[in-house]
Amino acid sequence: MSNLLIVKTGSTMPELYAQCQDFEHWIARSMDWPLAEIQVVDVSLGETLPPYETIDGIVITGSHALVTEHQDWSEVTAAWLAIAAQQQIPTIGICYGHQLLAYALGGTVDFNPVGREVGSITVSLQSAAQDDPLFGNLPANILVNLSHRQAVLALPTDVTHLASSAMAEHQAFRYGEQVWGLQFHPEFDEQITRAYITYAKAGLSQEGQDPDAIYANVQPTPIGLEIMQRFAALLR
Repeated sequence: MSNLLIVKTGSTMPELYAQCQDFEHWIARSMDWPLAEIQVVDVSLGETLPPYETIDGIVITGSHALVTEHQDWSEVTAAWLAIAAQQQIPTIGICYGHQLLAYALGGTVDFNPVGREVGSITVSLQSAAQDDPLFGNLPANILVNLSHRQAVLALPTDVTHLASSAMAEHQAFRYGEQVWGLQFHPEFDEQITRAYITYAKAGLSQEGQDPDAIYANVQPTPIGLEIMQRFAALLR
């Protein structure tokens, strides 16, 4: 078994934690990987990231923080991730992790100009995804769950664009051969997704979106689990 690191960039809402636990638990379950065998470092609490030579794979969680806040822990993590990416340590950045990875590699992150994107969303794969280890042989359009206010507005140079949605052009990218950023949440199930729609209800309404319709449209997204389990298989 490889040495897997989860870079934890925050925690979920207390009420959701009580029902479903936290980010690292969702990721471990989605990868079918025992949490006891994963190193979890909560950088948002100032915990220190390990030496690169001690880890074989990285997952960066989502967060309620914003990349554009440039908090000290986030900037330190971005610098660490840039080196990890250059070393091609297999990595998936999810939502905030995707944005932080893009920022670390020279991309642009800011508030999504078309508003927050929450719920079960169709993502369209680019032609480059056909030969990708995580996205290869998947349907051209996949259903995923997500929740985000900020987005990668400009990709870093020297990355491969893999997926887009109607509200966010840069839903997924790959740097090199085995470092990925995913704007969507492959680890979200329906209960978690509905909780985030409820959490975002006021903001969605202010933007002219219909949170009740978004809530009613939540669906299972088994392809998200397939992507996470493909990443786990690469590590194993």
